[in-house]
Amino acid sequence: MFTLVQQGGLITWVLLAGGAVALVVFLERFFHVHRARIKTDDFLKGICNILRRGNVAEALSICDDTPGPTAHLVRTAIVQREKPREVIERAIDAAALTEIARMEKNLGLLATIAQVAPFLGVLGTVLGMIQVAITIQQKAPLVQIGDMAAGLWPALLATAAGLVVAMFSYGGYNLLISKVDAIALDMERSAGEILGFLTTFNVPGHQPRANEFAPEMRSGQAEPSQ
Repeated sequence: MFTLVQQGGLITWVLLAGGAVALVVFLERFFHVHRARIKTDDFLKGICNILRRGNVAEALSICDDTPGPTAHLVRTAIVQREKPREVIERAIDAAALTEIARMEKNLGLLATIAQVAPFLGVLGTVLGMIQVAITIQQKAPLVQIGDMAAGLWPALLATAAGLVVAMFSYGGYNLLISKVDAIALDMERSAGEILGFLTTFNVPGHQPRANEFAPEMRSGQAEPSQ
C-alpha cells in the first residue's frame, strides 16, 4: 500500500492527507451528534412534572446534566420563564441557532474535501500523463509498452485516490447532516412544548399576563358601575 501511494506522487500524498482529515472530522462529529440525541419525550415529561411541583432549581439541574442541544434549549426557556412569550421565543431561537452551528462545526471542511478531492485526482492523472508523454518523446522511436505502462498506472492511481476520498467524505457529510436535521426537528418540537407549558402553567416566578388569567378569575372582577 505504501509503495502504491509513493508511486502515485505528490498529489496522492495530498489526497491521503485529506482523507485522514476527513476521517478524523467524521468520527469526531459522529460521536458528538450521537451524544446529542436524547429521548425527547421522556425528558420533557420529567421536566414538566418537576416544574409542576414548583422545583425550578431541580429542573435546571437536570437540564445542565443532560447532554445535547435540546436540554440547553429547554433550560433557556425555563430561565426566561418570567418574561413575555415573545421574549422567550426570541431567546429560544437564538439558542437554537447557536446549538445548530455547534453541531455543524467542521462539516463545511468535510464538504470541501468531498468537492476538491476528485479535481486533485484528475490533476494528478494529467500530470502523470504529461510525464508519460515526455518519456515517449525522449525514447522515441524505441518506446516500449512497459515504459508507457510504468507511467500510466501511477497517473491513474491519483484519480482512483481522489474518487475514494470524495465518496467517503460526501457520504459522511450527508450522514451527519441527516442526523443534525433530525435533532433540529426534536429541538423545534421540544421548544414548542416547553413554551406552551410555561405560558399556560403558573411556574413559580412566572407572572401571567392579563390575557393568561383563567376566565373564572376575570368573571369575578367587579364590573364598572353603570
